[in-house]
Amino acid sequence: MGADARPTAGRLDHGRHGKARSAQQGAINWPGTLLGGRPQSREDLRYHLRSRAVHELWLVIVDASASTRRHQALSDAKGLLAQLFDDAYRQRARMALLTASGQSPKWQVQGLKAAQSLARWLASLGAGGGTPLLAALTEAGQWLAARRKRYPAEQQRLLVITDGRLKDIAGLPALACPGLLIDIERGPIRLGRAQALATGLQLDYRHIDTL
Repeated sequence: MGADARPTAGRLDHGRHGKARSAQQGAINWPGTLLGGRPQSREDLRYHLRSRAVHELWLVIVDASASTRRHQALSDAKGLLAQLFDDAYRQRARMALLTASGQSPKWQVQGLKAAQSLARWLASLGAGGGTPLLAALTEAGQWLAARRKRYPAEQQRLLVITDGRLKDIAGLPALACPGLLIDIERGPIRLGRAQALATGLQLDYRHIDTL
């Protein structure tokens, strides 16, 4: 697999979703809103639509290392992912999904149209092993760069879900992709490294408890 999906034409203007922003009623699409950057006003909110004028790629990196089992962190993240997958399916967005657990990251899908089969994968997702998150970020950066060369009109968004429990965040890759890091670290003792990771990756930061 690789950067081989074939999206149709479409380009976003300044990273904003014109058609989505023009709808001012209905259910708020929170994952889509947050992937477009932290909303500053009501005009930044996005709503569920039956169709889209542009095509997007949503790259999701999920930290499923053993530490994310604590305090139901991964369990709650799975709830958020379920909503995100449903939104992507409704909006015909393309999905790339990379998990970071065990010894090395693993691609689940790469640039395919979001399918309902992702729900079955999500139900089986469990936490365990090490945290190859830096390897996942590096691999994702290379894949995004290759895909941008092939599909320059595609709008890319990145979502990283992690508790940030890394020993070292030096040498972070330059992803050149706007997006959001969701911190799922919980418990009485928190290392608080996810926010520094978001800063290093130039991503917006939110803790899952604020969503």
